[in-house]
Amino acid sequence: MSDPILVTVADRIMEIRLNRPEKRNALTAAMYAAIADALDRAVADDQVRAVLVLGSEGHFTAGNDLADFQKPGALDPDGPVVRFLRALVAFPKVLIAGVQGSAVGIGTTMLFHCDLVVAGRGTRFAMPFVDLGLVPEAASSLLVPALIGRQRAAKHLLLCDPFGADTALAYGIATEVVDDGEVETAARALALRIAAKAPTAVRQTKQLIIGDVAAIERRVEEEAALFAERLISPEIAEAIAAFYEKRPPRFE
Repeated sequence: MSDPILVTVADRIMEIRLNRPEKRNALTAAMYAAIADALDRAVADDQVRAVLVLGSEGHFTAGNDLADFQKPGALDPDGPVVRFLRALVAFPKVLIAGVQGSAVGIGTTMLFHCDLVVAGRGTRFAMPFVDLGLVPEAASSLLVPALIGRQRAAKHLLLCDPFGADTALAYGIATEVVDDGEVETAARALALRIAAKAPTAVRQTKQLIIGDVAAIERRVEEEAALFAERLISPEIAEAIAAFYEKRPPRFE
């Protein structure tokens, strides 16, 4: 069986590939740990100037593997998921994502921390946390309203309405939209352009663009604590039961 996270470095670019296609690249705690480790290595390696995150076999990620997340300790304050989120927020180098197919949950929320995002025309973005009896993650409850406004944030975080690539472009989530078969080529081209630029100037400019991340870091911790509570709640149990029984959930 192939590793679910593949990491390679070439041309001053680290590529992190989500590689669990049989589950549409749904993320387990172990996969979060592997990505966090890779981001730490990218920070420490002066030869890495940009990081490119890709999916495999036509999908970015279907989100969190909820069965894996319901194991004890999945969202411990110092566990792999929260460590990944902290690394994502604090990552000082340019982070680029090439997205197509499913971009569900973390597949959408991690994009708010990317500097450049190439989306395939057929990409389906969704943040269905409330429909699962959960709360948002990755500071999306803070970043989404700031980016697209409170009412449109409610449309996607409360109603859980999905949206397509053109909407992602209009919202400012995607940098550009290309045909699905061109996502990786276009995203890698952006990474190569960044890798050729003055690295210190790039890092300093990214920091100026982002500004103070203290509020984002606090929101990550607040969401993670609530998310952990939700994972053992009757609401998520009902949502999962309804999914497997192919019926609407009944939240009493």
